[in-house]
Amino acid sequence: MNDLPPLPYSEPLRLHHIGAGVQRRLKPDAEAIKRIVRALDLQALDMFEVDINLVPTVSGWRLDGRVMADAVQTCGLTLEPLPVRIDRRFSIQMVEATEHEADENAEIDLELDDDSADQIEGGSLDLGQYAVEQLALSLDPFPRKPGAVFEQPPEPGEISPFAVLKGLRPTDGSGEG
Repeated sequence: MNDLPPLPYSEPLRLHHIGAGVQRRLKPDAEAIKRIVRALDLQALDMFEVDINLVPTVSGWRLDGRVMADAVQTCGLTLEPLPVRIDRRFSIQMVEATEHEADENAEIDLELDDDSADQIEGGSLDLGQYAVEQLALSLDPFPRKPGAVFEQPPEPGEISPFAVLKGLRPTDGSGEG
């Protein structure tokens, strides 16, 4: 059972269709734009295009591209709209995933190497997923309008329960207490 939400934008490509290379310009339709806006928590996405060039290499494939977008994020301090223009190039190495026999006693070896190639499984890849991923990576995770400053609220005085009791003590000098 697959509990993952559907991808906001999908452009599947079978590996055997790549041949000597594939060039595409991806422009999601209005419904896909709405899903991308929701998925990336944007106020708006007025323009979104991704140029993709996928070519075979000795060990797999290389996906070179350029993501261009006019988006509107929300300032994390003022909650005001924050227009963002994105024009960024990217390059991703890809290899076809190898099938390993499942061995219950075998150790699972996880490497967290940023330079490793993306693993392609099932004989296909989704260019739309890479497009949305590159847009997400281009957005500021903590958007802030120029000049917006966080002001720390004043620290409360004494917070102990004794401070509350101290406030209840009569101050008329009667010596009670």
